[in-house]
Amino acid sequence: MATATADGDGDGGRSVGRPAPQRSGTIGFMSRRRRAALLAAVLFAAGSAGCSGKAPTPERPTAPADRPASATPAPRVPEGTAPARDFGVGVRQLKLNRDGGRPLPVTVWYPAAGPPGGEPEHAAAAADGRFPVVMFSHGLGGRPDDYEALLTRWAAAGFVVAAPTFPHTSRNADANVLDVLNQPADVSYALTQVLALDHRAGDQLRGRLATDRVAAAGHSAGGVTTIGLFTAGRDERLDAGVVFAGTALGVGTAFAGTAAPQFFVHGELDEVVEYAAGKAVYDAVPWPKAMLSLTRGDHGRALLSDGAAMRVVADTTVEFLRWTLYGDPAAKKRIPTDATRGNLATLDNRL
Repeated sequence: MATATADGDGDGGRSVGRPAPQRSGTIGFMSRRRRAALLAAVLFAAGSAGCSGKAPTPERPTAPADRPASATPAPRVPEGTAPARDFGVGVRQLKLNRDGGRPLPVTVWYPAAGPPGGEPEHAAAAADGRFPVVMFSHGLGGRPDDYEALLTRWAAAGFVVAAPTFPHTSRNADANVLDVLNQPADVSYALTQVLALDHRAGDQLRGRLATDRVAAAGHSAGGVTTIGLFTAGRDERLDAGVVFAGTALGVGTAFAGTAAPQFFVHGELDEVVEYAAGKAVYDAVPWPKAMLSLTRGDHGRALLSDGAAMRVVADTTVEFLRWTLYGDPAAKKRIPTDATRGNLATLDNRL
């Protein structure tokens, strides 16, 4: 039986918002052992890639002269306006466990009352308003806190960011990379529990969640997880996706369900997941999409440490989320300018 507690207290696990898709269980990796083995080879390639010499010059995506119209309007949320100010940031922990055997502690950053800036405040009162939710998946050997510089930027812009720590691919776990194929279902379970907080008596986030406006994002193995949420493990509650240095090995490129805009970020000098692998997934996306290519970017430095490249990544992804989850058309127009600031990246824009 799945169990869930928030900051040590049970929440009853009640689903809210759009109904969760029907699932027959976790994504079985036994029938996909060969593809999973390929995934393992890719994600563990960093050790040999570091001494392989000069990386080949990657091919950048080229925007077509005539972009085909999307089959369905995007974003699918009603047109609106995102918050124009930054918020303070609160942080809390949820103690979740899917099926009783998959512990999933979740770090949640959220817009908080009080002045912006400074360190996230533990268990701070939430700001007034209803805020969209972004589910974030960490990379192999990582933890949510590794991405705090980026994720707190999203929270300060008006998003509730929930990041599970996965049981087998996080730091100090058993590094079973095959378990990545079970992680899309983990994220869907965690999303259900997070959305349930909107109706939980006495919770900080009660009445603060826009439960019908949800995105998924992830880095590296978490990028695989995110792609899986739009392909083999499609969660129809998701309105948009952000993929950092991801590949489709193990989860495929059969994007399914209602159109959900996608934003890809990939370093052209990525030494772990080749740029071409990320571009191949991007090319397969049938929905509105954009790809930010970091000219000198590696596998993750632009996400893990503050600097000019991280600011470009943060600004462009914030505007993408403002457009897809708040329906803000002005945010969409700002993406190209943010993407090319400082000549650190190029943007293929098919949004």
